[in-house]
Amino acid sequence: MKKTILFTVVFCTLLSACAYKPIIDSNGRSGTFDKSKAENVTNDKILCRKLANDNTSFVGNIVYWSLSPTMDTKKESLIRKCLTNRGHSVLN
Repeated sequence: MKKTILFTVVFCTLLSACAYKPIIDSNGRSGTFDKSKAENVTNDKILCRKLANDNTSFVGNIVYWSLSPTMDTKKESLIRKCLTNRGHSVLN
């Protein structure tokens, strides 16, 4: 019983560390955009997470992570790229 509880606690701790929460500079204008993009941050985060979830698998994330020099998962990379292409300045 104790082993099961210990395993569950360790597994949940490791799993929570996998959640990627991008930090976005919401000053409003990133790059050469004339119009502020800050009002779309929440909507864009949701859409980019859905896009990344639909296009990655657990095994694919592990393989990508093990080969990545920055230790990013494929999902993190897709979310960051999606937000950047939507005009947001992602800091992490």
